[in-house]
Amino acid sequence: MRTAYLDCASGISGDMTLAALIDLGVPLDALQVGIQSLGLPGVQLSLEEVKRKGFRASHLTVEHEPEHKHRHLHHIEAMIDQGDLTERQREMAKRIFHRIAVAEAKVHGTTLQKVHFHEVGAVDSIVDIVGFAIAWDLSGIERWVASPVPTGSGFVEIAHGRCSVPAPATAELLQGIPLEQSSVKAELTTPTGAAILAELVDAYGPVPSMRIDKIGYGAGTRELTEQPNLLRIFLGELEEVGNLAELETVWLLETNLDDLSGELIGHCTEKLHEQGALDVFTTPIQMKKGRPGVQLTVLCEREKIATLEGILFRETTALGIRRQAVQRKKLQREAVEVKTSWGTITGKVAKLPDGSERFSPEYEACRQVADSQKLPLPEVYEAVHQAFAVQQQAKAGPA
Repeated sequence: MRTAYLDCASGISGDMTLAALIDLGVPLDALQVGIQSLGLPGVQLSLEEVKRKGFRASHLTVEHEPEHKHRHLHHIEAMIDQGDLTERQREMAKRIFHRIAVAEAKVHGTTLQKVHFHEVGAVDSIVDIVGFAIAWDLSGIERWVASPVPTGSGFVEIAHGRCSVPAPATAELLQGIPLEQSSVKAELTTPTGAAILAELVDAYGPVPSMRIDKIGYGAGTRELTEQPNLLRIFLGELEEVGNLAELETVWLLETNLDDLSGELIGHCTEKLHEQGALDVFTTPIQMKKGRPGVQLTVLCEREKIATLEGILFRETTALGIRRQAVQRKKLQREAVEVKTSWGTITGKVAKLPDGSERFSPEYEACRQVADSQKLPLPEVYEAVHQAFAVQQQAKAGPA
């Protein structure tokens, strides 16, 4: 699988990302043609090789005629629609702008229709986002992985005044994305960079098992005193360990409890399952001063983090929750129905890496039969397994 790993040691912005993709081989001419089709007057892209702390990188500059426009989302979408772009490019650009619009609307307490862009509505930001959508389409990259992201520190001047880093819209876009602490007194991650991460990246952490074919370097405009202001993109193929295409990123939430009864932990577990947790489990642990405790662990999808953390804080005595992105590999599964003397029993068939299959009856279906027929549950399980084997043999036909 064609994979890009974003090494965001100095954060991420739209122009750094686009410059790094050009450095990897995306043709600048193709980007220029697509950008010019938007109808923005006098826009010209130029690329130069620069050094940041002694390391070479590509730096992208957007030259354009001065303007003082504040655009709404529908203005930008109309501009994208009129451009000479592929459908994939058009949709990607719109999705990124939509993410930014949602964040802006939330922090300003308005609607998507009324929110207007300041910095992100400027020509260079439109070029960065549409240019990235074109480069993304041309690159053929299928999967995006990234390091945790530093935002920088200190303050930044925006259209609404002096704001602490990360700026409000950037912070909204970074929800659910692991951040890296940084003492650099600068805005390292911009709203455009954060929106690109939120839209494309499905895993965060160290470089995955991959064969690197190329490395692209995109330079930020600012020269940092502490470190090279670079975004590095590794481009290559994931190493095959089984079928890595089946990997997915989920989030792990953990908290340690030593002053809560088992009944209350059980109640919290039920609430977490009801609200969409993928898995919930407890582990006995020993805490400080020899106190026995319980580690409560939750696996969930990114969009469920806020809801499930709210339940943990509300239903337990937790004072803090650890959060990290993890990868899991799932076997392909399909639901099946097995005909038995008690009627149809549902179950699942998992496909193993060697091509064989493993059948598991559904617990609730088997329990209901065991209760209604006054039978031991293991006996029902065994009978359903035998019925499944007979059913599969009949489907396969005579040997």
